[in-house]
Amino acid sequence: MKAFVHEYGELKIKEMEEPIPTEGQVVVALKAAGLNRRDLYIPNRRGDEKAALILGSDGAGIIEAVGQGVDNVKTGDEVIINPGLRWYENSDAPPSQFDILGMPDHGTFAEKIVLSSEQVEHKPAHLSWEEAGVLALSALTGYRALFTKGQVKEGETVFIPGAGSGVSTYLISFAKNVGARVIVTSRSQEKLKKAKALGADVVLLDSEDWVEKLDNETVDLVIDSVGRATFQRSLDVLKKGGRMVVFGATTEDSVDFDLRSFFYGQYQLLGSTMGSRQELRALLDHMKNFEMHPVVDKSYKLEAIQEAFDYLEVNKQFGKIAITL
Repeated sequence: MKAFVHEYGELKIKEMEEPIPTEGQVVVALKAAGLNRRDLYIPNRRGDEKAALILGSDGAGIIEAVGQGVDNVKTGDEVIINPGLRWYENSDAPPSQFDILGMPDHGTFAEKIVLSSEQVEHKPAHLSWEEAGVLALSALTGYRALFTKGQVKEGETVFIPGAGSGVSTYLISFAKNVGARVIVTSRSQEKLKKAKALGADVVLLDSEDWVEKLDNETVDLVIDSVGRATFQRSLDVLKKGGRMVVFGATTEDSVDFDLRSFFYGQYQLLGSTMGSRQELRALLDHMKNFEMHPVVDKSYKLEAIQEAFDYLEVNKQFGKIAITL
């Protein structure tokens, strides 16, 4: 089968052996996969000395074969892959055995994948293959950050710096679905225009004075994944006693902030990562109930996947990038 791999420091399309399910496993013939920023970083993390690894965390397809003992799915079922490995029930933090699909295990940028049947969920019927293929990692990250950690409520205002990322597009839709007010920021006027069309109530350029522009707003919750570039600025617009959830750091990991103003303001700072299978199932129910669709910016065939990597690298996308298989 064809697959996109990282092998001894090189990214390339390679013929790999077709997978065979053992007890408790399924083989999924993939129809689409989703590109995540995580996929850009894995080659540097692996170095130049390791054998072929199929990249990719997100995917959706059709069950082609099942191993002994599998009873939650059958051959022919349409499924979404849960990239959060071995995290089943909601908990304050992931269990010690938690990993994300695509390293160290083979991932989804291939014609087929074998994995535990516990890692697949039935695909919502209203989603296209591309929509289903880009769903789980980003949507689950946003769902946990907004609902489990952020505890967003109807009528509250959510501030989301960095509009345009896959997670941000899900956050906008989730928040609007439950009756929250949404404020987003971006360096790009075009992305702000698309965020407005998606449902954002207020849009701001990164170059603007956020405190001044939001003088008449009360921000109850900040969801930040940018890191150093926006952390203090986001904190500055948050109401006293407000909640801030951080799930990423696309700029620098380390931040400086005024500790005294932080504890006097009695802010709540919460970390979040991915999510459990329990939360993924709640997310899929949410999407069915609201007939919600992921935002797919562009699609690429597997043979053109390097172009997709290059496109994500320059950060021009609004929403997700799909790989069709």
